Amino acid sequence: MRVLTRYGLFVIITLASALAVAACGHAPTSTTSLGGNPAADGFVPGLGEIMSLQQMRHTKLWLAGQAGNWKLAEYEVEELGEGFDDVVKLHPTHKDSPVDPKDAIPRMISVPLEDCRHAIETQNAAVFAAAYDALTTACNNCHEATNFGFNRVQRPTSNPYPNQVFEPARR
Repeated sequence: MRVLTRYGLFVIITLASALAVAACGHAPTSTTSLGGNPAADGFVPGLGEIMSLQQMRHTKLWLAGQAGNWKLAEYEVEELGEGFDDVVKLHPTHKDSPVDPKDAIPRMISVPLEDCRHAIETQNAAVFAAAYDALTTACNNCHEATNFGFNRVQRPTSNPYPNQVFEPARR
């Protein structure tokens, strides 16, 4: 029951964040995950908000890969890439970080993210699992380098999205 409550709270917070962004009335005008130029529009989501969406994408990437839904996995890995681009663009530095996100992300995340893309292209579950674990390690190493080591991610142990089908559609 406590696991369900925790994931329910995560889903509620994620939805509330998305609604807060939508309430600002900014229509997407580009292909980035945040759309448009948020800084020019007067709204810049915080690093925490962006990273909460990254955590959701990280979870969905694993669940899609485990289900063999390579199209969904491809979509989620691209969304992760766009989210990291948003961090670099909107939060190139961070007040409490000895390493700038604009430096840490390309140096630490780019290769594991590309390895995930390659594993998805080849639809190899074993290679995908290894690439996903390497990406997870890179995320945790980046958190350590930027003074956020208290925030650790891992493979999901359950599905917090009971209303989404992760298995590929049968044709």
